[in-house]
Amino acid sequence: MRVLAVWAVVTAAIAVLAGVLPDFRIQSPDGDSPTRIAMTAGVAAASFGLLSALVWPLIVRALLLVPALVLGVLVFFLNGAVLLLALRLVPQDRGTISAESAVVIAAVLSAASSAANAWLSVYDMEAYRRRLARLAGRRRKHRRVPEPDAEGHVAPGTVFLQLDGLGHDILESAIEGRHLPTVQKLLTGGTHRLVPWRTDWSSQTGASQLAILHGSNDDVPAFRWYDKDTGRLMVCNRPTNAAELERRHDGRPGLLAHDGASRGNLFSGGAEQNALVLSVSGRPGRRSRSGYFAYFSDPANATRTFLAFVAEVLREIGQGLRRRVRDERPRVPRGGIYPFVRAFATVVERDVVVAAVMGDMLVGRTAVYADLVAYDEVAHHSGVRSPETLQVLRRLDKAVELITGAAQYAPRPYRFVLLSDHGQSQGETFTGRFGLSLDDLVRTGCGLEISRKGRNRAERAERGAEARAAARVALRRPEGEPPERPAGDPVVLASGNLGLVSFPDVPHRTTYEELQERFPKLLATLTGHPGIGFVLVRSEERGPLVIGGSGQHELTTGVVEGDDPLAPFGPGAAEAVLRTDSFPHVADVMVNSAYDPRTGEVHAFEEQIGSHGGLGGAQGRPFLLHPVELPLPPGGLVGAEAVHQVLKGWLEDARRPCARAETVPMNRQIPSAASGPALLPSPEFSASSLRDTD
Repeated sequence: MRVLAVWAVVTAAIAVLAGVLPDFRIQSPDGDSPTRIAMTAGVAAASFGLLSALVWPLIVRALLLVPALVLGVLVFFLNGAVLLLALRLVPQDRGTISAESAVVIAAVLSAASSAANAWLSVYDMEAYRRRLARLAGRRRKHRRVPEPDAEGHVAPGTVFLQLDGLGHDILESAIEGRHLPTVQKLLTGGTHRLVPWRTDWSSQTGASQLAILHGSNDDVPAFRWYDKDTGRLMVCNRPTNAAELERRHDGRPGLLAHDGASRGNLFSGGAEQNALVLSVSGRPGRRSRSGYFAYFSDPANATRTFLAFVAEVLREIGQGLRRRVRDERPRVPRGGIYPFVRAFATVVERDVVVAAVMGDMLVGRTAVYADLVAYDEVAHHSGVRSPETLQVLRRLDKAVELITGAAQYAPRPYRFVLLSDHGQSQGETFTGRFGLSLDDLVRTGCGLEISRKGRNRAERAERGAEARAAARVALRRPEGEPPERPAGDPVVLASGNLGLVSFPDVPHRTTYEELQERFPKLLATLTGHPGIGFVLVRSEERGPLVIGGSGQHELTTGVVEGDDPLAPFGPGAAEAVLRTDSFPHVADVMVNSAYDPRTGEVHAFEEQIGSHGGLGGAQGRPFLLHPVELPLPPGGLVGAEAVHQVLKGWLEDARRPCARAETVPMNRQIPSAASGPALLPSPEFSASSLRDTD
């Protein structure tokens, strides 16, 4: 009945378009009766639908080498060609149309079909079950489901959903404000528990996700740093650098090494199945693009996502303009390519990753780890609690709703773990607050001339969060290299409110004594600035030394002279800084911005009003939301490596035969996937988008 209803909607759309468009005709030149016109429109609708179902997947597979975002645009022209072919099947040559109109009409018909189908199936649980069953049955031979025990129990699979950049306190506030009804249902239902954990000093996705997926983030001092051994700039969101970091830390099995899938991440976690994974795309001869075919093989998906993409671009332009008109502060530039990067993160990548995760569940994979970067990208430019970011959170909640709802149709039970890799701290940028950049301040302390034209060139060349790198990979744009700097100039880089200063002409880590001899004013200039909280340097006599405006802290001995510069940053700050000091590639001078404990504000050295990467505020307090039956160690979780050990332990326990008694019978719905219409797909998504992504 739903197929007939959708057919009727598309037939009506063809009839209406033929009546209003002068170059689109579905009747003879002499005219036809309304009945004849309706029959012709019905034949055209059926032909278009049939050709789309049969021909479209072949077209997309043939064009899989085309960059994904280009394919999204090409969809319209290919869809128009399918419509032209469909009209050739209308009897007695009653279907004629110009090529230009075919593109527009085909898009309208695909959108009408998708909207009608989604609306009709929202509360049809039986239809939803049949659709998911068909999708799962297509790859039945690839299912990875263990045999049930004597009592009919099967070890559960685990889905880890990373809500990138969402801090624990922001999550709690959003739940209280009823912006996350699906997450709220997990907590109020008593099936899940919400706890915070503490990041390392480098509170950013590169360090956190590398440790969560591979068990170690040793020698990752920041999101970007200068490698003196190779003379290269290392950046976590560059595909080749991500591949190199993963290679350096692949000595132990990754979190996903046992029948796992990695979706939308910086790193693979040792998974055999990868889609939209940056480190995989950085390996020679490898691409991480399978998820795009799985999603765009449906023309309705491609049309819907493209229209949503355009709407998001326009929404961002309007929101940015409104903030400028109202002179809202803090504010950062939101022009250029940013509206398109935001739309990619909040629409394209979200839809593709959600479809990939559901495909993994339908074939029964043991472990899936997926990163949804939408909140992180928008919060950088709009703020951590702005209406724009809350709107993004509501959409992410719908994605969680769709994924958890699919569990009841999977061939094995699933447990759902939601987590973040870091939070974000808000505040006006360093440049906006003080009128100069960190690079300016360093060059002033070194007695060097400030070049406004070339200022911070290396940092600007690599600026951007995870979504920018993912979009660059989707477009198959080359990484490029940062511009060369004059010999002897310091390399000043930013990672949120964490700054790194390196001197390339010194082959080893420059010591405190060498800095005082070579640049006697540098440390005083930095620590005396109101926007700087503290700096870390290595002293030949006193070891790692944290210096603030009115005091010093020797990390090895714990001796404090004057005011402790680490005191405002709370417990654990000294341990986090001391660990980073031990890294081989830590910068000569590590700089952390000032932090106001009363307001929670920091000052990013990048153009970000919501930032992360250093110490101070909510950025170092992400969350872990997990089923209550899964244990946590006493004393809380400190560092991303500790999170890896917990997640790995959960997966290993689920695989042990002795744990079968605690798993869920196959004829029962798992506690974390509540039943009812609330877990059916919203009109924003469609189960037709789901494909096995292998």
